[in-house]
Amino acid sequence: MKIVSVVGARPNFVKIAPLVQQFTERGINHMLVHTGQHYDYDMSKVFFSDLNLPKPDKNLGVGSGTHAVQTGRMMAELEKVFLEENPDLIVVVGDVNSTLAAAIASVKLGKPVAHVEAGYRSFDMRMPEEVNRVLVDRISQLLFAPTENAVLNLMNEGMKRESIHFVGNIMIEALLSHRERAEESRILENLGIKEREYCVATIHRPQNVEDKKNLKSIMEALYDAPFPVVFPAHPRTKEAMNRYNLLINGDNVIVIKPLGYLDFMKLLSCAVCVMTDSGGVQEEALALQVPCLTLRETTERVETLKAGANTLCGLDIQRIKTCLSEALESTREFEIPLFWDDRVSKRIADVIERGEFAIPGYSMI
Repeated sequence: MKIVSVVGARPNFVKIAPLVQQFTERGINHMLVHTGQHYDYDMSKVFFSDLNLPKPDKNLGVGSGTHAVQTGRMMAELEKVFLEENPDLIVVVGDVNSTLAAAIASVKLGKPVAHVEAGYRSFDMRMPEEVNRVLVDRISQLLFAPTENAVLNLMNEGMKRESIHFVGNIMIEALLSHRERAEESRILENLGIKEREYCVATIHRPQNVEDKKNLKSIMEALYDAPFPVVFPAHPRTKEAMNRYNLLINGDNVIVIKPLGYLDFMKLLSCAVCVMTDSGGVQEEALALQVPCLTLRETTERVETLKAGANTLCGLDIQRIKTCLSEALESTREFEIPLFWDDRVSKRIADVIERGEFAIPGYSMI
């Protein structure tokens, strides 16, 4: 069996790491392809180093662009790779443009697709990631669901039951696998901050970053926080802050460059709270028992809400302040969902090795 896995952005690197190790241990013929969606050191190379990921077998170097341009370029380049390598299965992870491009290129060639992190739904089709999730799940032959709710979403959408496999959250496996190494990070000392005396913020989604009013509201909320806020700024966010003249390094907001995986896990684990619009950070915060405020109206990570670890705040400044005050006063311990453990990659590899992805009756579009 020959497998090609496709990654392109920081969340992909985290999710694929445990699977690459699992495939290697089992002697599975595996190729790792990096589309180049995230390409600079802070957004790509440092993650490969932190996660002990091997150098990609192919790096397509697609780079940035509009959603359509970027996805189109990736599809064209990935098609060449798939034709040359002729894999038995293509593995895609998450919900970024690289995920969609690889899934479409695969299915157009009659190649089965395995989607790791299938079934997440925010039910907000204004989000590019939601569009990607729905489309990728619709054309994948193996649907590896991270949560029970994700399984229900897939079943409600009419996905074949034999295609759906409840395996758990692979991002949490990555976190558990690297937690000891993350503890060795000296990021707190480097920033001159102390454990439990700061908040963390991450903002990158277009609806928060490209809209001046929205970004201004977020920044004002950060400046008014009762603790210093460490803000690793995504390149897109940093550019927008400069464009809108919102980049002010004051006593209360410490704007820094994006961090590698190990440094960010250390920073997050020692924070009193995190404010974010990232899906993955919501999950990592729950696993690390750090209260989370999500600066969005919806979330696909509903388990974090059920556990009481996460609050949807939207962008209203007063609501953010109220939610933050409540989060900082909370002393409860959050319950970890089922299968958020260190055996997710094993469950996935077990299914793949059984070869159950050639579903009878599957026809090309």
